[in-house]
Amino acid sequence: MLDNIKSPEDLKALSYNQLEDLSGEIRKYLIEQVSKSGGHLGPNLGVVELTIAIHRVFESPKDVVVFDTGHQSYVHKLLTGRSLGFNKLRQRGGVAGYPNRQESEHDVVENSHASTALSWSDGIAKGFSLTNQKDRTVVCVVGDGALTGGMSWEALNNIAASKNEKLVIIVNDNERSYSPTIGGVATYLSTLRTTSGYERFLDWGKGVLEKTPVVGQPIYETLHGVKKGIKDIVAPQGMFEDLGLKYFGPVDGHNIEAVEKALKIAKDYDAPVLVHVITEKGKGYAPAIQDEAEKFHAVGVVDPETGVPLAKGGKSWTSVFSDELVKIGSERKDVVALTAAMMGPTGLDKFQKSFPDRTFDVGIAEQHATTAAAGMAYAGLHPVFAVYSTFLNRAFDQLLLDVALHKAGVTFVLDRAGITGDDGPSHNGIWDLALTGIVPTLHVAAPRDGQQLRETLREALDISDAPSLIRFPKGVVNPDIPAFERRDGIDVLYRGESADILLVSIGAFAAIAVEAAGQAYREGVGVTVIDPRWVKPLPESLVTMAQRYKSVVVLEDGIKHGGIASTISELFRESQLNVPVHSIGVPLTFLEHAKRNEILEDLGITVQNITRSLVTWSSSDFVVDIKEEMQHPLDESEHRKPLR
Repeated sequence: MLDNIKSPEDLKALSYNQLEDLSGEIRKYLIEQVSKSGGHLGPNLGVVELTIAIHRVFESPKDVVVFDTGHQSYVHKLLTGRSLGFNKLRQRGGVAGYPNRQESEHDVVENSHASTALSWSDGIAKGFSLTNQKDRTVVCVVGDGALTGGMSWEALNNIAASKNEKLVIIVNDNERSYSPTIGGVATYLSTLRTTSGYERFLDWGKGVLEKTPVVGQPIYETLHGVKKGIKDIVAPQGMFEDLGLKYFGPVDGHNIEAVEKALKIAKDYDAPVLVHVITEKGKGYAPAIQDEAEKFHAVGVVDPETGVPLAKGGKSWTSVFSDELVKIGSERKDVVALTAAMMGPTGLDKFQKSFPDRTFDVGIAEQHATTAAAGMAYAGLHPVFAVYSTFLNRAFDQLLLDVALHKAGVTFVLDRAGITGDDGPSHNGIWDLALTGIVPTLHVAAPRDGQQLRETLREALDISDAPSLIRFPKGVVNPDIPAFERRDGIDVLYRGESADILLVSIGAFAAIAVEAAGQAYREGVGVTVIDPRWVKPLPESLVTMAQRYKSVVVLEDGIKHGGIASTISELFRESQLNVPVHSIGVPLTFLEHAKRNEILEDLGITVQNITRSLVTWSSSDFVVDIKEEMQHPLDESEHRKPLR
């Protein structure tokens, strides 16, 4: 049946029995496809019937459908003619993991950072009203934890004051975000689930009283006049109505007919309306239901029958951090951990298990987490805020003025730094080096391997009079790369025969930097590879070291504009060192979804291309005959042992 759905119009001729069959088929298809490619499985299994109902009641793309946390949009994509693209979900040539305007006119907001959809919807609805497009309705699907973000409530505050917007807000209440949703809003929604009989009570009372002679109608009108007060006692949805929003619900989100009835009523209003829908995250898939922690929120490649991950092998960067933090936590009682609704994905679940009273999940609230961490530092603790690199962007003001200005001893641990690939432009962590580079007092480390991650984490936690930050990429951690020596904090990883190029390797690019240096040596170009470990502030000894070389090349997993190469160039200018600095990194652009290695190849960040650049940037008369590859120490001693 799914093969016959080319657009939302194809849904409208189906009976409810057929729609039930279609729902089952969609779930089966999602499990089959997402298990092969990885992606957000649990959220989409929970919104199948809801999405069908939306597209039967509203007329997309005339009516605009906006998904908060756009990972809930897989079913929307299937119903708008993109089922064939799911065989390459989140891969080049396939559908993106989030809404994408290039894919379809049905996708408007390419959102994947949570709590933004209500603001988008408010703006679109205001635009429709002012441009005489009042026949167009904006449908905002918010939930899966998005209401734990402050931006959602800023938007609701403004929406409530807009009485002439055709805006239908659907709260998809699945009790979850990435993991169990916490906080007062979650408790409030839970209370609403227990009061579904209120409207039935009111309707029953109206029917009885209107049939009562003489006094019935006045009594009903009196009760109706204090309706808000009754609701505040019997059904706390009064909070939404206090904001000025008409409230409907709760509605069973897996009953298409019931959802349609609520949406049709909401559609007829010429003012903002909120429909509260109860869904089950992971519905129809036993492994997801049994996953109490995350309900299969996001998965890698798994066995579709059991949900067991098909291991890629090797220890992840996240697990190295997680294990070391637990060790540190057992040694230091002042160390506490914070996460923004990502306990498992950031590896803090192990710390939480060992130290539940010292672990804080603040919900999708990176700004609050950052400032709260500053307060904890003031009170004598050393907070560790583990967050994806892309999500720290949301808390830049707090990092700058609440943490750095106050020289708070807070450590930020940035997972998924650099090019992540398959989740698309919004999830690449390519901005953090440039953004944090302008923050006074902040110390930034980029470890190259697991051992350096352990070392720099401990070094960061020893900094109590300033903030610190550690960044590492997604995926399996690199094999440890020992240094020949450490000079004033700089690790020397490789040196050729001549001092042609100083290659500054940032973070996890060390392995390809060393390999490229070896290939350049075979072509007669002498390349020394160094790893500064701490890239902010840069060691002053870098200037002295660079004086010996004809060129300096910086290899970094982030945007080049404002990155480490820019910082080194400025350092050289201030030191009046006339050595050219070349940059290999990410251009100032948004990177579309693809595998990380595909993106790196597109950008020329491969061993072969780096080698070619090293040869080009060297002014030496290089020799093209093949030589046996070897490494040379920096000093005269041939017997130094590599650092471990």
